[in-house]
Amino acid sequence: MALLQISEPGQAPDPHQRRIAVGIDLGTTHSLVASVRNGVAECLPDDKGQVILPSVVRYLPGQGRQIGQEAVANAAQDPENTLASVKRFMGRSLSDIAHPEKLPYKFVKPDGASAKGMLSIQTVQGEKSPVEVSAEILATLRYRAEDTFNDDLHGAVITVPAYFDDAQRQATKDAAQMAGINVLRLINEPTAAAIAYGLDNASEGIYAVFDLGGGTFDISVLRLTRGVFEVMATGGDSALGGDDYDHALADAALASMGLQDVQADLSAEDKTRMKAAARAAKEALTSASEVTLTWTHADQTHAVNITRAQFEEATAALTARCMSAVKKALRDAKVKAEDIQGVVMVGGSTRMPQVQAAVAAFFGKAPLNNLNPDEVVALGAAIQANQLAGNDAAGDLLLLDVIPLSLGIETMGGLVERIIPRNQTIPTAMAQDFTTYQDGQTALALHVLQGERDLVVDCRSLARFELRGIPPMAAGAARIRVTFTVDADGLLSVAAKEQMSGVEAKIDVKPSYGLSDDQIAKMLQDSFTTAEVDMKARALVEARVDGDRMLLATQSALNADGHLLSAEDRARTEQLMVTLRHVVDTATDAQAVEDATEALAKGTEAFAAERMNHSIQKALSGQNIQSL
Repeated sequence: MALLQISEPGQAPDPHQRRIAVGIDLGTTHSLVASVRNGVAECLPDDKGQVILPSVVRYLPGQGRQIGQEAVANAAQDPENTLASVKRFMGRSLSDIAHPEKLPYKFVKPDGASAKGMLSIQTVQGEKSPVEVSAEILATLRYRAEDTFNDDLHGAVITVPAYFDDAQRQATKDAAQMAGINVLRLINEPTAAAIAYGLDNASEGIYAVFDLGGGTFDISVLRLTRGVFEVMATGGDSALGGDDYDHALADAALASMGLQDVQADLSAEDKTRMKAAARAAKEALTSASEVTLTWTHADQTHAVNITRAQFEEATAALTARCMSAVKKALRDAKVKAEDIQGVVMVGGSTRMPQVQAAVAAFFGKAPLNNLNPDEVVALGAAIQANQLAGNDAAGDLLLLDVIPLSLGIETMGGLVERIIPRNQTIPTAMAQDFTTYQDGQTALALHVLQGERDLVVDCRSLARFELRGIPPMAAGAARIRVTFTVDADGLLSVAAKEQMSGVEAKIDVKPSYGLSDDQIAKMLQDSFTTAEVDMKARALVEARVDGDRMLLATQSALNADGHLLSAEDRARTEQLMVTLRHVVDTATDAQAVEDATEALAKGTEAFAAERMNHSIQKALSGQNIQSL
C-alpha cells in the first residue's frame, strides 16, 4: 500500500523538500540562468541547448515579440523596434545618456521635456521602458528554469554591477517583480564571480575581480577566508563596457573609409549594421592579427582592413579608464598590486588581448581565466540562491558585500554629514543624532544625499521628507536620531525619531532615476582632487553657522534682558553684533569668522553673568530660608 505524506493544518511543508532557486545574470549583452543540481552549479540551456540568451527584445505589430537569438537575427531589418543593451538605460533619464544620436532608437521623455523620470523608447507597441524590456528577458529565463525542473520557481538571486546606484538596483528589482520572480537577493556581479571561483578552487587570500561586460566595468577587491567572502573595496565605471569598444572601433573604421562626416546622417539600419560589423571585427581580433571590416551604406559596400594594433590604439583611452579604476580600488582597499594573489577575469569583454595585457602588466602576473567569463557570474549567483532557499543548510558561505558610494544628510549651511561611508559592509544600519537650529522649532526637513563631497551642491539628491510634531524647545535641546538602513540588496531606507517625544518619520528611498553615466566616477575623482578645497569650504560654512547661532542667542538675550545693560555697554554689544554679521556675510576665511564670533562671546561674558544673577534674584524674591 502506498504511503501518503500528510501535514497537519497550518504546519509547514516538508523541510527536506528542495526549493527551486536560481541565479540570474541579467547582462547588457547577454543573460544566463543557473542553478545547483546534484551539488554542482550549472547554467541551464534552452530547448536548443543554448545557455546564453542575448539581451535583445524585438517588438512586433500587435502583441507579438521576439526575444534572444531570433531578435538578434532581425535587428538590422527592424532596428527601431529591436531593443538591445537596455541595461545601460536602467534608472536613467534621457539627459544621462551619452551620445544618444549614435543609437537607432526613438527616445521618449516622460511627462514632457522637463521631466527627470526614467526614459522610454518608442516602439511599434508604444512606449517601452528599460524595466519592461528587462522584465521580458527575466521572464524568458524564469520559464526556462521552470521548464527544466517542471516546477514553480521559489526565487532568484539576481546580479547587478557593483557600481549600480539606488535607482538602478530598484529598477532591476521592479523588472523582476514584473516578470513574476521573487528576488531572494541582489548581489554585485564581481562578488558572485568570486563565490563561483573561490568555492570551485578552494582559494584563500586577497583577490581582485576584474569584470568588464558589455555595458559596465567593475573592479572589486575581496578577501577569501574559509568560506567568508569579504569585499574590501569596489570601484568601476557604470558607463564603460564592450559596447564602447564597438563604438570606438566603428568610429575608427568610418575614419579609415573617409566617412567620418556622415555619422549624423546615418539611418537606424546603417547604425545597427555598423555596430554589428564592428562587434564581429572586435571578436575576430581576439585571435587574429588583422581582419576586414565590411559595411554597406547607400547601396555601396565599403571594406577596410583593421589590425589589432589599430584596434588597441583606437580603444587605448577606454583600457586606461579601466586601469585607473583598478588603481583607485586598490587604494581604497589599502593594498598594493603585489598583495593580490590572483585576478579573476569576468565578462566576455575581458577576452580582448589589450585588456588581458594591461591587467597582466599592472599586477605582474597572468590573470586567471580558468572559468568561463560569460558564465561565472550566473554560477556564483546560483550558489548563493541555493543557500538562501535553504537547500544547503550545512553550507558555511558568508557573504559580506559593500555599498559603492557614501550616504548622508544635509545639515545647516548646505553641508553633507556622512552617515554611511562608501565601502561599508552591508547589510548595515548606522545612526547619528542631530538637533534643532531655532527656538520653538517643531519640524525638521531631511534631505538624503549620495556622494563623496562635503557640500550638498556637489552630491546627488536621493530623497526629501519631513519630521513634524517636535515639541517646542530651545534651540539645541531636541535630540533627533537619524538612522540609515541599507539592506542586503543595497537599497536604502531612512528614519528620523525625536528621542524625548517619540515622534518619528521614515522613508524608503526609491528615486525615479539614478546618477548620470559619468557622475559616480566623477564623485570619487572629485573627492580625491578637491579634498583641500572641500576642507576649507566646510570649515567656512561651519564657522558661519556658529556665528549665526551666536547672533541669534545674543539677540534673544537682548530682547529678554537688555534693560540690565547700560546704554554704553548695549551700544558696544550691538557694534560687536554688526561686525560679526558683516564678517559672516562677506568673509572667505573661516578664521576671520571664528575670531569675530569669539570677540562677541567675550564681549558678552559680563552680560551673561548679570543675566544669571538677575534670574537667581528673581527666583528668590519673596522667599525665606524655611520655605526653601
